[in-house]
Amino acid sequence: MDLDPNVIFNMTSAYLAEDIGRGDVTTQATVRPSLRGRGRFLAKQPLVVAGLEVAEAIFSNLEPGMELEAFVYDGERASQGQEFARIEGLAQVLLMGERVALNLLQRMSGIATLTRQYVDAIEGTRAHIVDTRKTAPGLRLFDKYAVSIGGGRNHRFGLDDGCLIKDNHIALAGGIREALQRARQSISHMLRVEIEVGNLDDLKEALGFGIDAVLLDNMTPERMAEAVAWVRAQPGGDGILLEASGNVNLSTVRAYAETGVDLISVGALTHSAPAADISFKIAPM
Repeated sequence: MDLDPNVIFNMTSAYLAEDIGRGDVTTQATVRPSLRGRGRFLAKQPLVVAGLEVAEAIFSNLEPGMELEAFVYDGERASQGQEFARIEGLAQVLLMGERVALNLLQRMSGIATLTRQYVDAIEGTRAHIVDTRKTAPGLRLFDKYAVSIGGGRNHRFGLDDGCLIKDNHIALAGGIREALQRARQSISHMLRVEIEVGNLDDLKEALGFGIDAVLLDNMTPERMAEAVAWVRAQPGGDGILLEASGNVNLSTVRAYAETGVDLISVGALTHSAPAADISFKIAPM
């Protein structure tokens, strides 16, 4: 997944406007306008770096032409204490962009670091780790980019990406049969139809309607393995995408991966990833 530089620039411009407001009164009062400085990004914990282009865009919004000198690429690991990037420019600019750059770099690197832990935990299985729509409003693009940098895959970016029929849709439609029939009548053939089920009976009912994918929700690994085996034994069952969701954490993800599912969706990647501990140290030049 690549980030469009123009989109990054526009997004970071809005974030800076929120933070700076009418001006950085402290910096303007204490730091000479002509003073130049060098800012160093330091990892205060082992982490997977993500968001270097975003950090660079923040500073170049304030001083056109500023470029980040990176010693690692997005997706690479930085060890505790390592300087992984630096940037030079007007000291006032470095101070004004510092917090926004750190907020985003810490969040994105935290997501990438947690994602890599999940990916490593299921190594050797057929499963892939995917994210969800449980992202911070306004930050979905950066959150999902960070997941991809950590080795995960992206689920839907929005409600218009695909048809995922969940429990509330089923309840409001009047049941699995009704929900799937309505979906098939109105959804484009270009879009995949996926339905959420929580038990084997519902799974068997859903498979009678030619679905493309099934989200197996809140099952134990043992029950999920039974469901996966049943689907694979059906005619065409190998072509149905099976996704595990619910009750997944770092201590259980391996067990779910070993059931034979194709995808494991983890909301915690974006809604609960701890921010990576990164500092930004500025010195005069």
